[in-house]
Amino acid sequence: MAADNLFDLKIITPDRVFYSGKASFLELNTVEGGIGIYKNHIPMTTVLEPGIATITEEGGNKKEAALHTGFMEILGDRITILAEIAEWPDEIDRNRAQEAKIRAERRLQNDKSNVNITRAELALHKALVRIELADHVTK
Repeated sequence: MAADNLFDLKIITPDRVFYSGKASFLELNTVEGGIGIYKNHIPMTTVLEPGIATITEEGGNKKEAALHTGFMEILGDRITILAEIAEWPDEIDRNRAQEAKIRAERRLQNDKSNVNITRAELALHKALVRIELADHVTK
């Protein structure tokens, strides 16, 4: 892939610069749905939805990461993502994610008067993303 098709991508979390490099394509989830981005995409900002981000680097190498809520700014030849949490597959503890999934499901099934439904649904969504990404690696 020609270098003129590459854009700068930076993914930042509160505790680290998770990713900084050149990419030819980025695919991830926003609150408005899935989005795929090439260089010179229309400038915009959007809110991220928990999901798996696929980064296609120069030469076609693909990296997958779990992104858990945040914001994305697209400016033609550069994209900046501020994420609450970003994780590579090898950073995910699948057993812990499975336990979080079970806890969230229990909260949603029990008496809902004392449960913050939105928070429980978000916790469940995050756990499912982690499990899905961890399962990608084991296949």
